[in-house]
Amino acid sequence: MKAGGAVDATDKEASKPIPIPKVRVSRVLSVLDFILRVVAALGTLASAIAMGASQETLPFAAQFVRFRARYKDLPTLMFFVIANSIVCVYLVLSLPLSFVHIIWTAAKTSRIVLIISDTVMMGLLTAGASAATAIVYLAYYGNSSTNWFAFCRQFNSFCGRISGSLIGSFVAITVLVLLIIMQSVAISRR
Repeated sequence: MKAGGAVDATDKEASKPIPIPKVRVSRVLSVLDFILRVVAALGTLASAIAMGASQETLPFAAQFVRFRARYKDLPTLMFFVIANSIVCVYLVLSLPLSFVHIIWTAAKTSRIVLIISDTVMMGLLTAGASAATAIVYLAYYGNSSTNWFAFCRQFNSFCGRISGSLIGSFVAITVLVLLIIMQSVAISRR
């Protein structure tokens, strides 16, 4: 301010916040979208491989009798592997479209398609992971009212693998939620 009470023009300009260009924010969101899609694809791929490779065989008292635990023995775990595989393929196929959003930030229709597709894939992945989580819980703790014994005491390696495969799937679910939110923010900035 000047001595006479008048406001200097440079003071007004200095007090205004510098606006962030919409194109720059959209480009940053698009790059982050691409990176998160790669992370989610790796998480679902790792989960499907870990569950698909989980098996353990235990010898019994006799030499010819063996107990075996495989993911194929439980349909719920098979659904988990299939759901993770489908979502992984979808995420890999959506990478080129995500790359296009980095170059052309004004794309609105393709972002809406990605939001809808991401929501469907998140639902599929959540269903598979939740069902597998229920089976893993029963494997660890059993259920005395239905006479389901906790078989993880005997099959330690198998239970460790199927428990570990759930982590990648739940990480991918979280990433898909973030992707949906980011795409919504990118559309709302238009």
